[in-house]
Amino acid sequence: MFNSQAPSADDLPSSAQLVKSTIISAVAAAAILVTIVLPSEYGIDPTGVGSAMGLKDMGEIKVQLAEEAEMDRKAAEDAAQPAAASGGTQDQPATTPMEGTSLMDRIIREFGISSAYAQDAALRKDEMSITLQPGEGAEVKLVMVKGATANFTWTANGSKVNFDLHGDGGGESISYEKGRGAAEHSGVLEAAFDGNHGWFWRNRTSDPVTVTLKTDGAYTDIKRIM
Repeated sequence: MFNSQAPSADDLPSSAQLVKSTIISAVAAAAILVTIVLPSEYGIDPTGVGSAMGLKDMGEIKVQLAEEAEMDRKAAEDAAQPAAASGGTQDQPATTPMEGTSLMDRIIREFGISSAYAQDAALRKDEMSITLQPGEGAEVKLVMVKGATANFTWTANGSKVNFDLHGDGGGESISYEKGRGAAEHSGVLEAAFDGNHGWFWRNRTSDPVTVTLKTDGAYTDIKRIM
């Protein structure tokens, strides 16, 4: 056992040094915000550095995709309201959820069963293809609990699309990744919260594009939103 010796007053930074360090940190943070964060996330480039580094284009893509996804989401919700009120449409009648799935979801929520168990209880594998006409968009979501993961890969089958990988549910929303003119994408999607997590694609070419999505992992359902 030993006793440490308290530092002397001369070894401690002075008030002036602390103020100086704080000012330097604040200036550095502001510089990063203006030159990197604003251009890359919001397409705002007051200094011109973001344009020179290609960050402004990235930010403009993110803003455009987010706006398109939000507009399409609202349109899908407005279209779904009359169908919900009438109990379903002719093409897609109302269905009753499976009791077993609902019971398992409730047990997980009520008793806080670990996400690892939830993943084991809901492992599945799916493949889906969607053809997008020029200018058309589509959205596909996986129903997942917080912490659940799913492997995914999608391809535009020789063409290119814009995409937005995002999630929503319980009043929360998140954007995982966005891209423009992508021919394919793959990875692991980990749900940040309970809800719907998936992809929005937009065909900005002059020809029809078929997107093929393959998924496997811990989700209870896969559905096309629009």
